[in-house]
Amino acid sequence: MVQTSSQIAREVLTTEAAALSRLADELPAAYDDVITLLLHINGRIIVSGMGKSGHVAGKIAATLASTGAPALTVHPGEASHGDLGMITPDDAVILISNSGETRELADMIAHCARFSIPMIAMTRRADSTLARQADHLLLMPDAPEACAIGMAPTTSTTMAMALGDALAVSLMRARGFDRENFLAFHPGGSLGAQLLRVSAVMHRGAELPMVTPDTDMGETLVVMSQKGFGVAALVEDGKLTGVITDGDLRRNLEGLMERNAGQVATRNPRSIAPDALLTEALGVMNAGKISSLFAVDADGTLVGLVHIHDALRAGVA
Repeated sequence: MVQTSSQIAREVLTTEAAALSRLADELPAAYDDVITLLLHINGRIIVSGMGKSGHVAGKIAATLASTGAPALTVHPGEASHGDLGMITPDDAVILISNSGETRELADMIAHCARFSIPMIAMTRRADSTLARQADHLLLMPDAPEACAIGMAPTTSTTMAMALGDALAVSLMRARGFDRENFLAFHPGGSLGAQLLRVSAVMHRGAELPMVTPDTDMGETLVVMSQKGFGVAALVEDGKLTGVITDGDLRRNLEGLMERNAGQVATRNPRSIAPDALLTEALGVMNAGKISSLFAVDADGTLVGLVHIHDALRAGVA
């Protein structure tokens, strides 16, 4: 019976999911020792493999580096032609090979042995050359590949990549790697935008449209017009006590010019802390159907203003 493409896809995913489940149940005995080693090296984590394992090595190194563990990938072919100089005794090396007999890794194995560089093997064969030479063995289950002929790296590379993710997450938790650290390594793109703080984009100082309660409405309108946000902050002793918006102007249109800012302002306005996420500020503005939000310190002192356009320009949507 000929399988449909959907049936094949489900079979592949089921096969790989089963292998990952086995990997979780049969977590390598050396895992905790590897984490301890990687936490205390003075250098970097070097990750390498050949072919598909090389691509996995690149992904693991990139994930480690982006989550606080300095790492890089070295191609075994290039290592044999000079790049071994990139690997120092302060480093630790992770070598990936499903069979454990990848001949292109031989020079890297010898280099680690010669200079006493800690070597971690990620393989499914405990009796392989790589496993025997390693200081620590991350042994993966001997699960079948998901391809039709059982030879193309599929399940094995999925397990290696997942084990690399586990290493990265374990290390970042052990180091206390938090949102602020993550933002430092991801300043661009949607990840960086999601982690931006209000303080990163808010307007400050002379840009802020501020009036006092006794400011007459003529002057208040000038301030609102000059600053260009369509809003004014009512400030008393440096603290935000109210806000004047276009809505407040419309509600007090009759006799407006005979009043002062304190008589027109809406008291106890919405505000946000400067260290709040910009996404949170956008949520407050959307919920209140407002376009500007003042930022205040813990004691209520006005420190900034964020406009919805600031959030959109930063990539928060």
